[in-house]
Amino acid sequence: MTDISLIGVPTDIGASRIGCRLGPQALRVAGLGKALTAFGADVIDVGDLTGPDNPELPPVAGYRHLEQVIAWNQLVFDSVYGELSHGRLPIMLGGDHSLAIGSISAVAKHCREVGKKLRVIWVDAHADFNTAELTPSGNIHGMPVACLAGFGPDELTGFAGFIPAMPASEIRQVGLRSVDTGEKRFLLEKGVEVFDMRFLDEVGMRRAMVRALAGVDDNTHLHLSLDLDFIDPAIAPGVGTPVIGGPTYREAQLVMEMIADTGRLGSVDLVELNPALDLRNATAELCVDLVESLFGKSTLLRYDR
Repeated sequence: MTDISLIGVPTDIGASRIGCRLGPQALRVAGLGKALTAFGADVIDVGDLTGPDNPELPPVAGYRHLEQVIAWNQLVFDSVYGELSHGRLPIMLGGDHSLAIGSISAVAKHCREVGKKLRVIWVDAHADFNTAELTPSGNIHGMPVACLAGFGPDELTGFAGFIPAMPASEIRQVGLRSVDTGEKRFLLEKGVEVFDMRFLDEVGMRRAMVRALAGVDDNTHLHLSLDLDFIDPAIAPGVGTPVIGGPTYREAQLVMEMIADTGRLGSVDLVELNPALDLRNATAELCVDLVESLFGKSTLLRYDR
């Protein structure tokens, strides 16, 4: 079992609603560290990063809180890159999804240095492929995929030291069901591979994940960016931007189990948990349950079929 570092990032600087700054502690209360230790992992909780407060201001030139988002992502980038450099598997405890700009940029830099391919599995109700020109809100948690693919201000696209941090061909998006009009065209134009809820309804989660993981091999670093609003809000109510009609508990578990089966998982984002909107920490506990599957919990000892 690998060495794991938990990195708390308590901010909702890029979100539409405040509250996910409380996410890291809710995951700790739900027993994330203890659950991972039970698998035999060496788990270190490096604590919470400390960055600027959320000023709760309106957008300027298409971005809300751009300066503060840059500052938080620099902190995330430095921390995630440092843990990867020490041979550890970083799990970012968010916080909102704008923080994935820093975490995945760090992973991309690490992959280039060690000569590995990168595959990002982005599970989310939203595409997060907006730009300042396309966004209806200015909230940067709706822009991280675009920034990682090179579409955004230099301060957000350049963390890795090269632009784009990842080409669109390195990401697979799973579970989408709320995509803004401009994003739809932009996703198609840039060729992002998306498995939205209609696709999942038609072909099933297993076939979608087989396609999403196609080409992952021993020289691949697999990164999971898990937005808790991916799951249907009937079982994951503690999120700021819930969208009905999401994957079921078992479908979400299957995603985690199939990622675990690859043996290539190298880093994780856990984001958009909003305890202020949760019911008795149920969404945090669900997240811990999913992470257990991600690291190998299964009903039976399994074999290749």
